[in-house]
Amino acid sequence: MVYLFVGLAGTLGAILRYAIGITFFTHSTFPFTTLFINLIGSFLLAWLTTNLFKRISVSPLLVSAIGTGFVGSFTTFSTLSVETVTLLKDGELLLGIIYIFVSIFGGLLMSRIGFKVSGEAGKS
Repeated sequence: MVYLFVGLAGTLGAILRYAIGITFFTHSTFPFTTLFINLIGSFLLAWLTTNLFKRISVSPLLVSAIGTGFVGSFTTFSTLSVETVTLLKDGELLLGIIYIFVSIFGGLLMSRIGFKVSGEAGKS
């Protein structure tokens, strides 16, 4: 049963990701869509797993569906990789480096903010 819920939530995450991309970032050479979505996803997963899922009673099935299914399909590392290689191939070395730097350190920062907002920062 967990596979069905993860798959359904994954479908919703993928659709939302696509909708954001075609709505807000359609005419840019820089991969703003993936960057934005991965940063938001990093925050969202950290916040959900340390705040919402601990404050309200959520079944493990729903936790898997939302975390692995929805957020997992909403964010993507493979797209980040391909877009970075494309930037480098197109001679955009500086943009490629900026993209990787902001994606990695921005994702870590957004996760940290998600933890901090939930009150879990600094706890072991």
